[in-house]
Amino acid sequence: MSDEGSLRYDTLVIGAGPAGLAFAITLKRACPERSVAVLEKAASLGAHSLSGAVIEPAFVDQLVPGWRDDPLDIQVPVTVDRFAYLTPGRKLWLPTPPAMRNHGNFIISLGALVRRLGSVAEALGVEIFPGFAGAEPIFGEDGALAGVRVGDAGRLRDGFEGPQFARGIEVRAGLTVVAEGCRGSLAKELIRRFELDRGKEPQTFGLGLKELWQLPGGRTQAGTVLHTIGWPLPAETYGGGFVYHLDQNRLAVGFVVGLDYHDPDFSPFEAFQEFKNHPSLKGLFEGGEILSAGARSLIEGGFGALPTLEMPGGILVGDAAGTLNVPKIKGVHLALGSGILAAEHIAREGSPAGFDRAFRRSALGRELHRVRNIRPGFRSGLARGLANAAFETLTRGLAPWTLANGTDWKSLRSRRSAGHQAPKTLPRTLPPRDRLAFVDFASNRHEERQPVHLHVSDPEICISRCTEAFGNPCTRFCPAAVYEIVTDAAGARLQINAANCVHCKACDIKDPYELITWVPPEGGSGPNYANL
Repeated sequence: MSDEGSLRYDTLVIGAGPAGLAFAITLKRACPERSVAVLEKAASLGAHSLSGAVIEPAFVDQLVPGWRDDPLDIQVPVTVDRFAYLTPGRKLWLPTPPAMRNHGNFIISLGALVRRLGSVAEALGVEIFPGFAGAEPIFGEDGALAGVRVGDAGRLRDGFEGPQFARGIEVRAGLTVVAEGCRGSLAKELIRRFELDRGKEPQTFGLGLKELWQLPGGRTQAGTVLHTIGWPLPAETYGGGFVYHLDQNRLAVGFVVGLDYHDPDFSPFEAFQEFKNHPSLKGLFEGGEILSAGARSLIEGGFGALPTLEMPGGILVGDAAGTLNVPKIKGVHLALGSGILAAEHIAREGSPAGFDRAFRRSALGRELHRVRNIRPGFRSGLARGLANAAFETLTRGLAPWTLANGTDWKSLRSRRSAGHQAPKTLPRTLPPRDRLAFVDFASNRHEERQPVHLHVSDPEICISRCTEAFGNPCTRFCPAAVYEIVTDAAGARLQINAANCVHCKACDIKDPYELITWVPPEGGSGPNYANL
């Protein structure tokens, strides 16, 4: 149903990721008479979806019966788990932590899973609109969330039939489900407006980078999963690498860095490339080619930072809320599960009230509570973090305390106090040659003439205080070379290459002065990930 200048649905979902689609499928099955619409900022389903991704399959079984017999584009059962500590020249095998054991799990493409879920949802009557970004929330006279305003029409797919969204149109609903993923711009505003983080730990994040490779025959062992810690990260920086062996001589490789790192000269992209060139890994890739690449932020604050998940007129689900199990390095099953649980709650209760308590008391909430102290334990360095993780695993999270998180944007030390020492580097011969080449593998697309979607509130601070204290870390923490300090006859200035942006949102998180705000660009803009 529509009124002039607006569209109306019973339920509106923002984000066609695993959480949003799981919610839509479950609610439509339970309440087929309800109208359900899903807005997705990517040009097509799965185009912005990126994850490791080793998944626990139980919720996929529930949502898509028979999917194991009708495989996704990438769907490989895990057969071997390995865990290693790297030094600059060696790989030392370690026992695989219990949380990282993957018997019964699958390596998949998250984008392929999202496409499959979208097909199921549409078959049930859910209306899905790719290419339309929720630009800002709208509120009713009572102050409750009442929907979103779509920022721009973007480009409709050939043959698309449906509402012709115009610039600034309102999409209203009795219930709005926010499922944007990590650091969503709407979730960020709603958490602040409704004080959903009152009394919670600060949220903390990581940055993940990933590449999909096609290798010469005979190098991969399908189903083998390798995770690493140690080099090239300094001991005080949380993170590590992964290598997942797929079918058809394909291999997924990635690297995750906690965005609470201290050194302003550190570059996550450069660390990822160093990781690939390690002597124990480099031979895997030589002679191969990159098929796709990308980056995204991960929400790592855990149970202590989990905001209140309900608000008047709305619900937070998935990574928009913070449902990532960091020790497992898994969030897909929790995203799916939170979407299912939220839909069941709405079908039963009719309103968001009580969902926060229901989630925390559920098996999903208990899973997050058990591991709440593991990620913050690494704030004291790798050795203490591993010792604390062992204790928390043995006690199953029953310690009577919750460790504090830090605040990522406050964690950088000034260049003067950081004591930066360039890490030992290895010869680098593997592609990509630089961050611009990395962006090419993301198949990025933004109209150059559209307004810049990265807002810097005071560029003068970038040139003065930030240059002096931190040496402009935005030029290093961004994996897509969006930020550049340019010097010309008029002096130094910040240049924003917005067309490079892969929507990872690291800048919105890590900027030490909180000057940068990421907002959605025109609908359909951004990366077009292929099976990441």
